[in-house]
Amino acid sequence: MKKIVVALFIFFLWAANVPAQKTYCNPVNLDYGFTPIPNFSDWGRHRATADPVIVTYKGDYYLFSTNQWGYWWSNDLSDWHFVSRSFLKPWHKVYDDLCAPAVGIIGDTMLVFGSTYGRDFPIWMSTNPKANEWTEAVPAFDMGGWDPAFFTDDDGRLYMYNGSSNRYPMYGIELDRKTLQPMGYRKEMYLLEPDRYGWQRFGEHMDNTFLDPFMEGAWMTKHNGKYYLQYGAPGTEFSGYADGVLVGEGPLGPFIPQSDPISFKPGGFARGAGHGATFQDHWKNWWHVSTIMLSVKNNFERRIGIWPAGFDSDGVMYCHTAFGDYPHYLPGGEADHLQPRFTGWMLLNYQKPVQVSSTFGGFQANYAVDEAMKTYWSAATANRGEWIQSDLGGLCTVRAIQINYADQDAEFLGKRTDIFHQYRLLHSRDGKKWEILVDKSQNKTDVPHDYVELPKAVETRFIKLENIHMATGKFAISGLRVFGKGTGAVPDTVKTFMVLRTEKDKRSAWIKWSPVSNAWAYNIYYGTEPDKLYNCIMVHDGNEYWFKGMDNRKTYFFRIEAINENGVSERSEVRKAE
Repeated sequence: MKKIVVALFIFFLWAANVPAQKTYCNPVNLDYGFTPIPNFSDWGRHRATADPVIVTYKGDYYLFSTNQWGYWWSNDLSDWHFVSRSFLKPWHKVYDDLCAPAVGIIGDTMLVFGSTYGRDFPIWMSTNPKANEWTEAVPAFDMGGWDPAFFTDDDGRLYMYNGSSNRYPMYGIELDRKTLQPMGYRKEMYLLEPDRYGWQRFGEHMDNTFLDPFMEGAWMTKHNGKYYLQYGAPGTEFSGYADGVLVGEGPLGPFIPQSDPISFKPGGFARGAGHGATFQDHWKNWWHVSTIMLSVKNNFERRIGIWPAGFDSDGVMYCHTAFGDYPHYLPGGEADHLQPRFTGWMLLNYQKPVQVSSTFGGFQANYAVDEAMKTYWSAATANRGEWIQSDLGGLCTVRAIQINYADQDAEFLGKRTDIFHQYRLLHSRDGKKWEILVDKSQNKTDVPHDYVELPKAVETRFIKLENIHMATGKFAISGLRVFGKGTGAVPDTVKTFMVLRTEKDKRSAWIKWSPVSNAWAYNIYYGTEPDKLYNCIMVHDGNEYWFKGMDNRKTYFFRIEAINENGVSERSEVRKAE
């Protein structure tokens, strides 16, 4: 017994001295459940969630999202703890467990309500959600709606918004704070205008084919007396999935749209930033959580991302998604979110040489380093000892590593809390002598997008990931992403940069630039004011981009910067597109 006590004391002493991570990297590393809807899994069983809401409650952050049979809480936005719970009643014959949930705070009480068109779904309430203590505030809510959202105004009045359609508008209504029943009739808030706002057009390339765009995912934020009603469009399966915002003087409008989306990420490893929610951290800094699209095994295969957000001095709402899937600093105090929280740690192994222990079918090794979450390498088995090795091309300073597992031959559907990943990361300066960098051979948690910030930077060239145990399916990796700094020169500034906008369709432009020989990616920043270039498009291996996301009534401004493993170039001069 004495030896056990001593061992436990040593363990807890060690745990107390392990430095907490100060950074995070999208997609958020959650134990995403496997979608239970049978015909959604015909092309392979896969993880999925979307439509996230984060609220701060009694000193913690609570995260709810679609079909997870529970929710998460965290005190730092990094270490998330899952609470198992079904919000369905026994007679609910549906697969969706709390789809696109509404989460609101009234006084000291948290409210939760799922999407439904029925009238027998309860509004749940809790004053202790961390302990999973819930009761029915309203046993059967009198008004269903898809993608609902609650909002409590400063005067205590309660509102609900809902809507998910490519035909009908988003609606809003006041609820009686005591009974939670509708007061009067719901009011139309907004209907999409794709003929004006190019980013609202349906399609991967905003080409407005096949279907009209969908508007969904309401969320209301109040700031400095103004009301910011957010919504997702044009479709969850597209890289251009984004959150727009309407600005009004009252909770039920009228509203005026901001021309461009507030959260927009059409390029890079993790794409899409739609259907989300805006919240404040412990220091009152603003953040936005939203849906990242994957859409390989099914259109609704998705993940979650968190982005720094805020409001500028003119009341313009913004969200930083530039380098949004690179390491960013977690909140740790009051901050100016007009200044990005990007660490400056660059991706070191883009398209660099890869070696693997085995390969299954056409899931080739280079897919693990191509900066596309849709593609992945798979080993032939899930056996201990399968490995993948990345050559950084030379000695680099390594600061962090993200391991993104892919779902190849997953073995079950639904939510499991007894599955886990185990692995080791090794490094070498010469590819011959190896040292352990990260040892998670005893890990007992499910970490499908594990992100490890090294306590101390390491100068090395080769990184090897060795499998010990898979949560389910084969050992498959969509992204082994190594971050830090190379030792070479940062890219040169782009010399020639043109934005050609036609009179035929001023929603669209052809953006062209002279390639930089020592760059492999570019960030294009744009906006309707030269000092408000809040949105960003990352382009890999190209020197042109067809952009179709503009407001046809506004003048636009653009800048570009070049990227490599050593850093970022100076930005070009601002280009005006009238």
